[in-house]
Amino acid sequence: MSKETNQQWGGRFSEPTDAFVARFTASVDFDQRLYKQDIQGSIAHARMLEKVGVLTEKERDDIIRGLGEIRIEIERGDFAWSVALEDVHMNIEAALTKKIGITGKKLHTGRSRNDQVATDIRLYMRDEIDLVLAEISRLQQGLLDLAEKEADTIMPGFTHLQTAQPVTFGHHLLAWFEMLSRDYERFADCRKRVNIMPLGAAALAGTTYPIDRAYTAELLQFDAPAGNSLDAVSDRDFGIEFCAASSLLLMHMTRMSEELVLWTSAQFNFINLPDRFCTGSSIMPQKKNPDVPELVRGKSGRVYGHLMSLLTLMKSQPLAYNKDNQEDKEPLFDAVDTVKGCLRAFGDMIPAIESRKEEMREAARRGFSTATDLADYLVRKGVAFRDAHEIVGLSVAYGIEHKKDLSDMTLDELKQFSDTIEQDVFDVLTLEGSVAARNHIGGTAPDQVRAAVDRGRDLIAARGE
Repeated sequence: MSKETNQQWGGRFSEPTDAFVARFTASVDFDQRLYKQDIQGSIAHARMLEKVGVLTEKERDDIIRGLGEIRIEIERGDFAWSVALEDVHMNIEAALTKKIGITGKKLHTGRSRNDQVATDIRLYMRDEIDLVLAEISRLQQGLLDLAEKEADTIMPGFTHLQTAQPVTFGHHLLAWFEMLSRDYERFADCRKRVNIMPLGAAALAGTTYPIDRAYTAELLQFDAPAGNSLDAVSDRDFGIEFCAASSLLLMHMTRMSEELVLWTSAQFNFINLPDRFCTGSSIMPQKKNPDVPELVRGKSGRVYGHLMSLLTLMKSQPLAYNKDNQEDKEPLFDAVDTVKGCLRAFGDMIPAIESRKEEMREAARRGFSTATDLADYLVRKGVAFRDAHEIVGLSVAYGIEHKKDLSDMTLDELKQFSDTIEQDVFDVLTLEGSVAARNHIGGTAPDQVRAAVDRGRDLIAARGE
């Protein structure tokens, strides 16, 4: 083999790869983050090769020792990565061969870079999903703690961003908790499809060596080996699925972010974010900007883009592996980093939110938010709902004209719209009476909020994290 060609596959070639092409096609600058998983997979592969008689015990032990030393070098920052060796796999294999001799070249028996990289990515994604799941749970725990604290704090609930009915701040926070619970389930479900082992599929058609894929899968804690060698090396559905779940998560976080941005504004003034989560202005000294929720809101676009990038990457690809698939890593890695960063920021910030209870309560009082309660009161008194709706509408119009909330009107003022209204109407026109009346599972009553907090804590505990 010519020394001028790539020593990993150069036997077929009569001239070296063009220098620009070598740089253009290399992935080591970004896929070196897979080094732990590459070494983990190689150790399991070596153990399996010894079990089936391809390697001796000494060869296996030399490989495992050499890979362990390489991992230490990488983590110390002493490892010299080479673009000429293209990727993380060939860099580590070349270093192993240099360290332990010809035995290092035997490690690649029965596998290809195609099944090797597919295995590495799945191991990596499994690890990262576990971290994402833990961060979701941490954020949810913070929401539960804050919701319990704010179970009695009244605020306006909105539709069309217009005051609708009174709720509590705790109840609102629990809506965010529900969104995140669905996100958790999606990532956990995605993990099941990630945890299938491609190793043993080799380049595309399996191998003639007597490998034991079930044993390798057991060593690597995969649920099972992939069932088809062609699909095993070319499947990137799990990466697309991760980005889809991430996009939904970030969409939810943008909704939370938008509300946080609104609530911190002078126009709402519902909450205060501690200074450590905000920045100021270079020109306006009074400014305190909610940069964390704003940036999370903006970062959603990156993840949405990565989803579309991966979908487009895989569109129309013939089986099996194609060089196109090298382009899966950068969007996938950035999606992972973005999701973890956003979750960490929110997990730190949410427990530190301070509510401005009086401002929230006053906002709920101003917007005729108990109008629906008055309509329900009339219906319980025997008035048809459509008639009750009209009566309340006239009452609200009167309140707008005279700048009075329903709860500020006298009984005589209310009775001009219906003789059915009696003194007991004021029991339902208070904000506290309104939220307390919705005393059912999922309702706004403070006791229901506290019960939902308990259920949420039980849910997180059952995850066993």
